[in-house]
Amino acid sequence: MTLQRPVRDTRLDLLRGWLQLQIFASHAHGSLIGAWLISAAWGFSDSSEQFVYLSGFALGSVFTLKAHRGGWRAGVADLLPRIRRLWATHLVVVCGMAAMVIAVEMATPLPGEAGRLGWGWLLAAPWFALPGAATLLWQPTGMGILPVFLWSMLLLPGFAWLVERVGAWALLPSFALYGAVQAWGWHLPGLGGTEVEFNPLAWQLLFVLGAWFGRRALFRGRAVGVNRWLLGGALLVLAAGVLGKLAEHQGVADLSALTLKQDLAPARVLHSLALAYAVVCLWRVREVALRGPLARALAAAGRQSLHVFCVGLFLSHGVAVLFRLLGWTPWLELLVVAGCVALLGFASLSDGVPRLTRALKGFQK
Repeated sequence: MTLQRPVRDTRLDLLRGWLQLQIFASHAHGSLIGAWLISAAWGFSDSSEQFVYLSGFALGSVFTLKAHRGGWRAGVADLLPRIRRLWATHLVVVCGMAAMVIAVEMATPLPGEAGRLGWGWLLAAPWFALPGAATLLWQPTGMGILPVFLWSMLLLPGFAWLVERVGAWALLPSFALYGAVQAWGWHLPGLGGTEVEFNPLAWQLLFVLGAWFGRRALFRGRAVGVNRWLLGGALLVLAAGVLGKLAEHQGVADLSALTLKQDLAPARVLHSLALAYAVVCLWRVREVALRGPLARALAAAGRQSLHVFCVGLFLSHGVAVLFRLLGWTPWLELLVVAGCVALLGFASLSDGVPRLTRALKGFQK
């Protein structure tokens, strides 16, 4: 059987672009937009789960395609440079954010800001903190999401190898590891007084499920079919999420114990998968809708999601600092909107450069 690279689904790019804007807004702590106008405000999961799942989906299909054409080692040879680039990006982001946090503490009346956000080890013992960052186990506030992608990517070759031999049973170790986290609290040790923000022993489950469905999409043309009963169950889960959040907002119930993020509580897994399935079944995008400037910018943000995420971290931290200094004001909410627009503009420019480069190379040939 000859596998062909599937046509890029623009819906995935649009979705990832929209998720990037939600992540930016949620990191702009103090914003009403980030508190009320994102999916996390009305459900048990947020954008993080979808990104881990979609990353597994994309990389799982790419690894399968490479391995099918050139063998398992070809898949590994394609994956390892991706891991190195992401690891290097994580270290650059850590160093850049450290500089920003320290500069904010020096320039504003926010004493102890660096320590509050987990950067105290860097100030006290940088010769230990920087190697700690390289191990992915020292994670000041906001530095935990890229490591979970890295740890999950390291699992992909073994998972792909196992799938070829035992099929769906290859999912069993991932479920067993997730179950051990929920039953016995297994976790990785954090360094420098910090905790591992996203426990990879639990979060790997979403990545592996994404890789499994990405492989299915490559072989069968689609990851899942539309089942009315399954869709009805997914919609009920989403409705339960809305009702649960309403109860929390009104102070009627506290569901935080059921939706813990660090260890990826079961309610978060169920809600995130229900949301993904509902979107796959219900979301249809007409071709004409993809021609608008907003849709093109969102799709560019999806294609350039890593760069947009990194830039968004710095922008959102700056906005959060302003909220802490000045308190809530309407113009700061406008600044959040402006940040979203800036991210879309940055994505469009970043997306256009490679395209222009390829066009010039083709013209020269």
